[in-house]
Amino acid sequence: MSSEARLYTFSPETKDKLRKFRLGTSRAKDPQAVIYSIDKKTLEILQSDDETYTSLPALADELPDHSPRFILLSHPVTLASGRLSVPYVMLYYLPVTCNSELRMLYAGAKELMRNTAEVGRIIEIESAEDFEGLEEKLKGES
Repeated sequence: MSSEARLYTFSPETKDKLRKFRLGTSRAKDPQAVIYSIDKKTLEILQSDDETYTSLPALADELPDHSPRFILLSHPVTLASGRLSVPYVMLYYLPVTCNSELRMLYAGAKELMRNTAEVGRIIEIESAEDFEGLEEKLKGES
């Protein structure tokens, strides 16, 4: 067990939600995203709200200006070959305006969240504007 796994926790319900989201979005026709945060008192990683976002602009509007978040995203993209792909990634939202205590809190949990959610890769974003080029990143073009 890694030191991160001893420090941060996931409830059985959260682990179940992570698994269901991963399995349920693999054939999605629309983008699907959920936001996760860390409770600073208990160090539990949990879903911020019960919402599943199907629009990147709506998702970007929900993100706080000064606090990091983990966002699990399943987003269908058409590759250059014409093939449909549905990458499952984690967006590591780390605004430049957040304080160093929160930066360290989320940095310490990043790999644990990645492994527990079983995402393929992590894409770091600093602001809502970063969502604009996200589809190209998902296609692997940048």
